[in-house]
Parts: sequence; C-alpha cells; structure tokens
Amino acid sequence: MSGEGSPTLSVDGRGLSITIVAGRWHEVITEGLLAGARRVLDAAGAEVTIVRVPGSFELPVVAKAALESGADAVVALGVIIRGGTPHFEYVSAAATDGLTRVALDTGKPVGFGLLTLDDEQQGLDRAGLEGSREDKGAEAAEAAIATAVTLRALRR
Repeated sequence: MSGEGSPTLSVDGRGLSITIVAGRWHEVITEGLLAGARRVLDAAGAEVTIVRVPGSFELPVVAKAALESGADAVVALGVIIRGGTPHFEYVSAAATDGLTRVALDTGKPVGFGLLTLDDEQQGLDRAGLEGSREDKGAEAAEAAIATAVTLRALRR
C-alpha cells in the first residue's frame, strides 16, 4: 500500500483556523475522508469550517477563497474515479495543479486529500471507513495542520 512508511504527526493546532473543502461525488468515500480529517483537526484543537463543493474541479478556487478569507490552512478532499473517457486525466490534472498553485500563491498549506482511483474499491480502501486499510482524510489533515504550525513558527 502507498501509505506504508507514512509519519504519525501530532501537533497542537489551537489558534489555527482550518477549512475543509470537500467535493460531493462518491458520497460514501468522501464522507469517510471528511470524518478522518475532522477527527484529526478536532484532536489538534483547531477551529474547523467545512465547505462543500460540487466536485473535485471546484476544489482549487474554493480553497483559495478560504485561504484569502483568513483560514490558516485548507484540507482539500475529493474523489475522482477513472472512467472510459479522458475526463479522469483532465479533472485530476486540473485539480492537482490548481491545489498546488493555491498553496504556492497564498503561502499557506493545502492538505491533499484528492483520491484519483481506478475503481471504487480503491477509494473504500483509503477512506478511513471500517475495514479500510488507510485514512487519507486524516493524513491530509495531519499534513495541513503540521505545515501550518511549521509556517507559524517560521514567521515569528
């Protein structure tokens, strides 16, 4: 599994405002990602806002708006499952490139919880649900909050 060797991060997120931006496609998987992200951020003591968007393509623009409105970090959650057309490649690339650009343009972290999958089972295996092998929502939240804490320390 790709999650092997991942770090366990535990940070104090008190005083941080984190926005979770989550797509609505593939509801069972997305809700699992959202629950994992929320659990990590609540445990860290961060202030959490959840914003829902139609799909993964919309993640970058809403993430940017959240960061420009004062969020210290964003956790972007979405699910794109490969189909029989090139749509998968276009949306995956646009969302990934957009989220990277948002982080660099704002100087604030974007936790990357966008699953790009060959099939639904891969998502169920990564969604942090009962029986899942990984919790990519939790991992994205850990990365976002740990990076926000690091940036806060560097800027002091």
